[in-house]
Amino acid sequence: MRLSRRTLLASATIAAVPAPAAAQPHTRLRTGFERLQADGYRLLQGDRVGIVTNPTGITRDARHIVDVLHADPRVRLTAVFGPEHGFRGTAQAGGSEGRYDDPATGLPVYDTYLKSGRALADVFTASGVDTVVFDIQDVGARFYTYIWTLYDCLEAAQLAGKRFVVLDRPNPVTGRSAEGPVLHREFATFVGRQPVSQAHGMTVAELARLFNAEFLTTPAELDVVPMTGWKRRAWYDAAGLPWVPPSPNMPTPDTALVYSGTCLFEGTNLSEGRGTTRPFELLGADGVDGRWAAAVNGLGLPGVHFREAYFAPTFSKFQGKTVGGVQIHVHDRDAYDPVRTGIALLVTAKRVWGGFAWRPDNWIDKLTGSTWVRTAIDAGAGPDEVVAGWQEELAAFRSVREKYLLYR
Repeated sequence: MRLSRRTLLASATIAAVPAPAAAQPHTRLRTGFERLQADGYRLLQGDRVGIVTNPTGITRDARHIVDVLHADPRVRLTAVFGPEHGFRGTAQAGGSEGRYDDPATGLPVYDTYLKSGRALADVFTASGVDTVVFDIQDVGARFYTYIWTLYDCLEAAQLAGKRFVVLDRPNPVTGRSAEGPVLHREFATFVGRQPVSQAHGMTVAELARLFNAEFLTTPAELDVVPMTGWKRRAWYDAAGLPWVPPSPNMPTPDTALVYSGTCLFEGTNLSEGRGTTRPFELLGADGVDGRWAAAVNGLGLPGVHFREAYFAPTFSKFQGKTVGGVQIHVHDRDAYDPVRTGIALLVTAKRVWGGFAWRPDNWIDKLTGSTWVRTAIDAGAGPDEVVAGWQEELAAFRSVREKYLLYR
């Protein structure tokens, strides 16, 4: 990656900031923003700064970092860039807030959603910023779009000649390992731009390093501000940070835990629980009964039980209609494998419910990254056979991933 002498010096200074001694894991952890602030924002000194963020960009005491930066004379914050769902988070899936002036700060807010390449570079140029900062809480799944906002903004910053700074936050479902199928480039969309596994097991700063070195033809001028005190096996509740839903249907860390597997139901005619209080934990459809819960419980999947459940979504699939299905109850999150569980749920749903169908546009292929999952399940493969089909590609991605990890 290309780094200026000033950036190298600033990064070295931040890297030297020690983590405070403490007895509990959450008091030891410091986010990238906390470390940037503790260093007096020297990495941003003299620059006109724009920030890509959303409601998750908050401090430990639940203040939004845009409000904090705007009020601090040491930072020249001049623009905000909003992703899917918007800077203040008012839009549902597939929406954004558009261009407006933020009422709280008066700062111009630019819309990045569905913009990439030269079009997004032109937004950065028009904003007049020198440095683009990224600070958004991810949830650890390839098809969660904020990591592709990160990718698109990194590429656009390079095209516009802007420096790019990533402030790191924990992966809420740990960074233990990468799991699931790896995207094939011919299936690239905004739910997956590049060959990354379905559950990537990385932080946003680690992903930025991987994107910049492996996927951009010309690397951007990139700085990352790592956390201190984060362990790869740590769950979000060890961080001592408030949880803000990164999107309307990601209400809790429990949702993030199951999401990398059960989001696959977006590619079917079953409800993935949108319109309920437990999205991605409740799954079902009209005509599904207790046979599904019995079938998937019969597989003995580690760390999880399935309860026969009935619910009526208030929006999305089956709006206002009572449907049957399952609720996922994870009782041992260290043993639980969300991707394998998601595949097992697909396999058993197709076996016990005659109405099962893939979305007509084969959206499942975009979510999984190839035709393998859909065609294998249609051919009668069981969960173990489906999972075995991606292991060679997963091993190759794990090898690449290893080079960009910041925490051991």
